[in-house]
Amino acid sequence: MISVILLGTGNLANHLIDAFLQTKNVNLVQVYGRNAAALAKFKKTVDTTSNLAHLKEADIYIIAISDDAIAEFSEQLLVRDKLVVHTSGSVSIDAIKTSNRGVFYPLQTFTKDKPINFTAIPICIETKQKEDFNQLQQLASLLSNNVYTIDSNQRKYIHLAAVFTNNFVNYMYKIGNDICDENNIPFEILHPLILESATKIKNNKPVSIQTGPAVRNDKKTISNHLKLLKDDEKEIYNLLTQSIQNTYGKKL
Repeated sequence: MISVILLGTGNLANHLIDAFLQTKNVNLVQVYGRNAAALAKFKKTVDTTSNLAHLKEADIYIIAISDDAIAEFSEQLLVRDKLVVHTSGSVSIDAIKTSNRGVFYPLQTFTKDKPINFTAIPICIETKQKEDFNQLQQLASLLSNNVYTIDSNQRKYIHLAAVFTNNFVNYMYKIGNDICDENNIPFEILHPLILESATKIKNNKPVSIQTGPAVRNDKKTISNHLKLLKDDEKEIYNLLTQSIQNTYGKKL
């Protein structure tokens, strides 16, 4: 049985709390949060505190807070000879100031109150010491079937790739949704197209399945599209079109 204390009450922390409570051989000892109101929803299922001086003993302390606050927060922890890890994709392991430190990074986008299956989520782990690694690997394996040993340098590139493949792509969905709304078109009409595109990359490299007017060098369609767009959307369209054409050796 691995004992865990979770430090944070944000989206990821909420999902981790649910996952730990449902996982055999994991004992969620306590949840810490600065905001007492945010802790209220967990009081019936786990011990809570908003005072770091009242933290209990555990094998692993997981910091699930905003990236910019990790270093300063870790300095406030009164934890000795216990493993302290953070959950960030872009912050180095060395941001944690305790001697036993590591990273426990679930590679997924998390939305509050949307259930998620942790067994399918890749978890990237890193530690400074071998004995800590074995313990963190055991914890990660209890939650997920996909555990990867990833160092801080690799992880920052994974996070960058995730921004392109998730955050930026979602913003493209937002623009597409806006265009549909403004022209009385149900956005749902694009759902099969979105799902097909996402499914294809499971078995194909993205570079081999690019479609659309940019890769075809369809100048007339590109020109017509630009006439329909607002100024900021035109800038994005032009930038992406040019980048695609540079990749495939075509020019506007």
